[in-house]
Amino acid sequence: MLEEYAYQLDAITKHSLDEEEFLWLANTLKDIANNAGDQRLYIGYSLCASKVAPNKLRFGTDTNKEVKDYLLVQEFMGSDIARLWLLRMVLLNDSRFETPVRKIIEVADRNELEVFLKGLVFLPEPNRFQFAAVEALRTNISTVFEAISKYNPYPAKYFSEQQWNQMYLKGAFMQLDLSTIMDIDQRANKNLVRIISDYARERWAASRSIDPYFWRPVSNFIEGNLVDDVRRLFNSDDLTENGAAALVCYHSDLTIGDELLKEYPTLKLQVEQADITWENLKN
Repeated sequence: MLEEYAYQLDAITKHSLDEEEFLWLANTLKDIANNAGDQRLYIGYSLCASKVAPNKLRFGTDTNKEVKDYLLVQEFMGSDIARLWLLRMVLLNDSRFETPVRKIIEVADRNELEVFLKGLVFLPEPNRFQFAAVEALRTNISTVFEAISKYNPYPAKYFSEQQWNQMYLKGAFMQLDLSTIMDIDQRANKNLVRIISDYARERWAASRSIDPYFWRPVSNFIEGNLVDDVRRLFNSDDLTENGAAALVCYHSDLTIGDELLKEYPTLKLQVEQADITWENLKN
């Protein structure tokens, strides 16, 4: 959805930069386009941080709400939008710039890389830069990992099953807020829930806790060991684990989900009345 409104970055950039800043940015783009110069792109991109102030973004009345909300939740600033706009425009103008853009990302500092990852969905044919998104899964720097995983629609759309599973599980290992990962229900899969069960049993054996939200992908895969896992959640002394079990069963299309939930009528009623949801589970 965000990709459909990427063209609005032009207006957002104009609104957010003052006249002198945008004139510099527009002239930089013109210089790059006229000279097809990789070096001019590298220099212009690196100068964005000093030429454009890191002010809060400003939006027009016709800005798409999803685009606005996304840029705000990702905490984009004026200098960030300038970088993103410059990359988007050079790629739109000439596909030959894909190679120098890749080089920019390969040598980017942490802040530049985070902006790029958060802005990936606005670039033309963003699947071309999947290498950067996948590489971000390997980092131990939480802010870089969160740039691709937190509220970012890119993984759900472009990651393979293995890559998406790796992201979800690493988020759990790093004890990050899993509720910020988008489209969990849509990307749930049998391989993932098998690993979730194995991981949970290892944690239980070591008397260690598990984020109750971790169980969200399980709903339509309650079979085998997962049945015992869900029963354990129902019987836990932790109320949030009880709630997680109820939500897993309530959102399941499997008969076993209904059967398990009927054994806990109070929890069933709380879920039906939306007193317990995935959104308020840990509140």
